[in-house]
Amino acid sequence: MTAFIKIFGLGSVVALILLVVALLRQIITLFGFLLVLVKFAIVMAFVVLIVMIVLAILRDRSRRRREEEEI
Repeated sequence: MTAFIKIFGLGSVVALILLVVALLRQIITLFGFLLVLVKFAIVMAFVVLIVMIVLAILRDRSRRRREEEEI
């Protein structure tokens, strides 16, 4: 490690460390954004499922009323 510092200087080592930290911050931010996106997709899937169930219930009720009126 000391040979590396002697060849390239302390500034380059600090710059390399700062670059790694910046990249890690961006990766963490991207990972957080993807998690929020997945959570939103899961919530939307449940909302769509509930709406489909409600529509099926309402359709069944109206069908039963028509059958009762026909009889």
